[in-house]
Amino acid sequence: MDLSHRTVLIVGGTSGIGRELARRFAAAGSTVAVGGRNRQALAQLAQEGFGTISVDVTDNASVAAARDTVLDRYPELDTVVTMSGVMLLEDLREPEHFEAAATTIDTNLLGTIRVVDAFTPHLLRRGAGTFITVTSGIAFLPFPPMPSYAASKAAVHAYSEALRAQLDGTGVGVVELVPPAVATAGQEKVNPHAVPLDDFATEVMHLLSQDPTPREILVKGVHMHRWAERDGTYHDLVAQRSQALAMLPNRHS
Repeated sequence: MDLSHRTVLIVGGTSGIGRELARRFAAAGSTVAVGGRNRQALAQLAQEGFGTISVDVTDNASVAAARDTVLDRYPELDTVVTMSGVMLLEDLREPEHFEAAATTIDTNLLGTIRVVDAFTPHLLRRGAGTFITVTSGIAFLPFPPMPSYAASKAAVHAYSEALRAQLDGTGVGVVELVPPAVATAGQEKVNPHAVPLDDFATEVMHLLSQDPTPREILVKGVHMHRWAERDGTYHDLVAQRSQALAMLPNRHS
């Protein structure tokens, strides 16, 4: 992927990984717009020179309105990154967890589908472009305290695979970005193995620029998760990660 002279929309890019990737694409020479719900964050990004669009990926009308705004401002849009997501703890012994599960699926999975659906006709008309979906190492190696997060990201992985197959031959590619734990949004406080954001973004941009662009963008820190089943480490790693269930309220083991 030529990272210069692209026109990129990053939905869910108001903080953390998304915001850093927006800065990296811009530094490489691309025009970048960022969509999200946080008005303060959008205002700060606008001050940095980014285009900004208010969008709630859980709302069909909001996504449609954002699409119309984006295509009016950026008719040459050729890259759509969809990465809106929430990570919520759930105790599956408690029926109240369902609300968190519904929120997670609506944002992480259905939000991805809404964004992809909104921009597919435009990219097909262009006959060229790229969707970048964002999953997680947790899609391949579950983190038991966040079951619906893991399920939603596994679903986005499967959806990305199907989308790629259905768009084959159209000129529209699908790239899946699979982050490990990255030292942002407080991850660095709870996970000493979280990858520094700067290192993560540098490796991602390097992998994206390869020819051909990999179908999955796998930084070194996520290989353990992605290939756990292949490497025969899956069950031991899930058992290790299950120790984190102690962080759930009223759960001590």
